[in-house]
Amino acid sequence: MMTAIRKRAGDFAAIVALVIIATVVGAYILNEQRLRFPLVEDKPFQLNAAFSTAQAVTPGQGQTVRVAGVRVGDISKVKLRNGQAIITMDLDREFDDLVHTDASALLRPKTGLKDMFIELDPGSPSAPLAKEGWTLPVSNTLPDINPDEIYGALDADTRDYLKLLVNGGGQGLKGRGSDLREVLRRFEPTNRDLARVTSEVEKRQRNLRRLVNSLQRLNTELASRDDDLAQLVSSSAQVFRAFASENRNISLAVRRFPSALRQTTDTLGRVQTFAEVLGPTADKLRPAVRALNRANRAIIPFAREAEPLLRQQIRPFVRDARPLVRDLKTPGDQLADAVPDLTRSFTVLDNFFNLFAFNPGGREGPEKANREEGYLFWIAWVTHQTNYVFSTADAHGSYRPVYLGGPCGILEGILAEDPTGIFANLNLGAILGAGGACGP
Repeated sequence: MMTAIRKRAGDFAAIVALVIIATVVGAYILNEQRLRFPLVEDKPFQLNAAFSTAQAVTPGQGQTVRVAGVRVGDISKVKLRNGQAIITMDLDREFDDLVHTDASALLRPKTGLKDMFIELDPGSPSAPLAKEGWTLPVSNTLPDINPDEIYGALDADTRDYLKLLVNGGGQGLKGRGSDLREVLRRFEPTNRDLARVTSEVEKRQRNLRRLVNSLQRLNTELASRDDDLAQLVSSSAQVFRAFASENRNISLAVRRFPSALRQTTDTLGRVQTFAEVLGPTADKLRPAVRALNRANRAIIPFAREAEPLLRQQIRPFVRDARPLVRDLKTPGDQLADAVPDLTRSFTVLDNFFNLFAFNPGGREGPEKANREEGYLFWIAWVTHQTNYVFSTADAHGSYRPVYLGGPCGILEGILAEDPTGIFANLNLGAILGAGGACGP
């Protein structure tokens, strides 16, 4: 076999190429016919829709499901159930969260040959999402209406008038298709707004019924309260008379109203400036606000540990301290009155102690020999000298050492003329005499 293939290699290659081309072409055709390949594509999201009739619906012929004119799936199956046509819609998996339970569906033809498609309204986001296999009820669907059905609902005269109208419209619009298209295009916003208004009115039907019922009950209740109504009218008349008596004040208020409006305008302008400043400030505060949750979570353990202390110790202490705090109010007031005088006194004392402790040269100044010492130095010196002076004592008390200096002649003269005998008692004669300081 391999030998035959080698001999016919060109023919074999051509056959293989034809098989590959046929496979690719077949796959392209099947893809264009919307055939799903199980191993390549995901399983579709299937929903059902119940219609009163499914005429011209042919599954497998490329009939699609559209939302706002965009294809979202295909019509894959149609069957009869309880007199209703159940059409199966295979939606692409990317649209499995599109349809809600209040959705609606319309059967519409793409061409005059009844090539049908389903125009699907996915519903409102407030309704729950439709689950796979859910069936859209027949109350939310409408089939295509044929012209003969419209004609069949009319009597003979109306059909004749309608034919005349259609023929006349055809003659009038002959060659004016672009103008009609432009007119319809210009009416599109109006139609859209009318559709919105109609939908809102439909939503308000229940509210209107409730309003009418409430008004009927209100009128019935008012009819049974004639006396109360009469009293209300009388009271209203008194109120209006009071308003009439305040005519001058009301006129004054009206005259002052423009100035109030101007002031309000100026205030609002300033508020606008404040808002412009507040906006960036609030933006800068956002990180701090975002960090509050983390801070609160971090402080929870501390709060749990501190709570018993607050309950068992701090709170009883505060209760016990309240009488003392009340008693301290009067001394506290007196102390507050005395604080200015105390402040001045302590200021003077502070200046005095600063002056007293001031040492210009310092303990280890650069000019140690010539430095100027402060008062503390000299107080210590005086204390030292005082201790020295009173360090000698006997039974008669302290002796103060006295230093006397002078020539021997003067000292001898003082000793000779000592009337009180003080110097004699000091034994100065022996010190200054022969053999002493002044002796030969």
